[in-house]
Amino acid sequence: FSYVAFRLIHTLIDRINGRLNEMGLDEMLIYTIFFPSFMAGPLDKLQRFRKDLDAPQPLDAEELKTSGQRLATGLFRKFILADSLALVAITATNVTQTNSTGWLWLMLAAYSFQLYFDFAGYSDIAIGMGHLLGFTLPENFNHPYRQPNLTLFWNNWHMTLTQWFRGYFFNPITRSLRRNKKLPAPLIIFVTQISTMLIIGLWHGMTPNFVIWGLWHGLGLFVHNRLSSFAGPKVAALVEKKPSLEKVFYVSGVVANFVFVSLGWIWFALPTTSLALRTFGKLFGLA
Repeated sequence: FSYVAFRLIHTLIDRINGRLNEMGLDEMLIYTIFFPSFMAGPLDKLQRFRKDLDAPQPLDAEELKTSGQRLATGLFRKFILADSLALVAITATNVTQTNSTGWLWLMLAAYSFQLYFDFAGYSDIAIGMGHLLGFTLPENFNHPYRQPNLTLFWNNWHMTLTQWFRGYFFNPITRSLRRNKKLPAPLIIFVTQISTMLIIGLWHGMTPNFVIWGLWHGLGLFVHNRLSSFAGPKVAALVEKKPSLEKVFYVSGVVANFVFVSLGWIWFALPTTSLALRTFGKLFGLA
């Protein structure tokens, strides 16, 4: 129901603000419950969806090929890669049975990639089915684990959800707070990033672990923002003098970002805070 709510909220806000022309009940219903993306996205905007609804792409040989490739990719990712990784990925059961630090890190990495291949595979299937019906649904993933920092990760993970929250929560809240000239910019960034990620966490589930997961990413985004402002120019100057360092910074950023995101998945994967904390202890040899 949350994906239906996202579509209805977007439609209502854009209609009130004059960004959306009148629509018929039939096209509104088709947009809201368009079955390839009904369950888990990608989230589409009605303005873009209407263009395909009014003039769907003909199902010629090229579109059939594109659809087939996307469906095959999605099925392989979801039912081969994700389901295979699920056999070793962390769960509430196996983290209590495993005391080896090395195995726990391996299981955590497996869970990270299981989530990615599962959700990205579903998105591929939805996009491929859309092509069969003449619709070009928006992309939802763009190699998020290859990104060297958390901001770029969220720009490439579940992109349509990120764009929705940016457009209908983060940006309006930011503009509202900026009207108060007394508030310093870092405080505004802190409030908006924490609140946005907290809501995304609560959207996944009303549990303490999802709250912590949202705060984990909100704080991570804020720290990255502050570090970028402070160290970004210095790093750029250093790379300009020694271009060979660019690859070093990129690779180290990708590794550090993957570790941070993967550790955050512990809150996402496990049902209780106590179990998550025990898992952290085992990962770092403290338990």
